[in-house]
Amino acid sequence: MDVRIQLAAEAEGDLLALYNHRQKQRGTEGQDGADALLNMLYEAMEGLAQFPLRGPIVAELEQLGMTDWRQLSVWPYRIIYTVDGDVVTIAVVADGRRDFAALLEQRLLQRLPRS
Repeated sequence: MDVRIQLAAEAEGDLLALYNHRQKQRGTEGQDGADALLNMLYEAMEGLAQFPLRGPIVAELEQLGMTDWRQLSVWPYRIIYTVDGDVVTIAVVADGRRDFAALLEQRLLQRLPRS
């Protein structure tokens, strides 16, 4: 099953922020440079085109009954995404060592309609 991968605007911002942070730390080139980091993350995301359901459900969201969100781990980063038919939407790309529950609440849960 081949699907199309799309990045939400927030995920694009995440990638840019991760790139800039790594560039300041280690430069652009080399095995641990910003370019290598971005390539590693894009390669993982592109792999979802063939196997979109391979990532487990996000535990923090599953506890809330939200089972549409999946994740890929590219240590120490987490890629949070949904699958809708033949489209995978990447919503979050962030360092998994941060307070992920707070990030998910800010990024995903606040968008839900309130009753």
